[in-house]
This record gives sequence, structure tokens and C-alpha cells, in this order.
Amino acid sequence: MFMTRFIGRSFLAAAKSESSAATATMSTSGHNPLEELFEKDRSLDDQKPVYGRSWKASELRLKSWDDLHKLWYVILKEKNMLMTQRQMLHAQNLRFPNPERLPKVRKSMCRIKHVLTERAIEESDPRRSAEMKRMINAL
Repeated sequence: MFMTRFIGRSFLAAAKSESSAATATMSTSGHNPLEELFEKDRSLDDQKPVYGRSWKASELRLKSWDDLHKLWYVILKEKNMLMTQRQMLHAQNLRFPNPERLPKVRKSMCRIKHVLTERAIEESDPRRSAEMKRMINAL
């Protein structure tokens, strides 16, 4: 646990100082986009963090089209963060903590696509339905 935090911090520190142009841009905005690819540091008293469950299709059916798209990209960012962390730790022969998180993310993404596809099939206008299906397939 300590090693993963230490390695993540050292990798972030290296990423932060990678180029002077990126540093100049960061100083104006105060946000490093590379930080989104790594899990936030937890305090030392959080020994075993609890992670959520995957979204249920019944819950997703209650959300609007725009909310589902926003949720898709939030989950996609989470998936990218987890896969980046897994690859970084694998390259250093370290164990990936909480590997059960990736299947939860994948299930949620599949369920979002399923709900969006249901809505596209139910659409009465064939042109709009085809457009919705193209958008879903592009996800």
C-alpha cells in the first residue's frame, strides 16, 4: 500500500516537471490533467477503502440521455485511471490494489450502452433511431 502511494507520487512528480510549456500552462490553470490518470492519495488512517458497486440498468433507465452521456465519460475516465495505475504497477512488478473495480466499471459501461440502445430501438422516427445507434456505436 505504501509503495503504491510512493510510486504514484514519484510518477506524478516526474509528470509535473516534464516540460516547461506544460508547467506554464498549469500555473495559469492550477490543474494538471495527468493527475486525473491516478488515484487521489488517501490519508494513512484509511487502511481498507470501500468502493461502490456497478450501476444497475434499472437505475440507468431513470436518467436522461444527457445524464447517461455524462456518466459514460465519468466512468470512462475512471476506467482509464484504473488501467493506467494497473499498467504502471505491473511494469514495476507490484500488485494492483482492488482489481475488482475494473469489472464493475466495465459492467456499468455495458449497461449504459444497453439502456441507450433500448431507447434508440424504441424511437419512432427511423432517422433519429439510426442516428442514436451510430452515436452509441461510437462510444
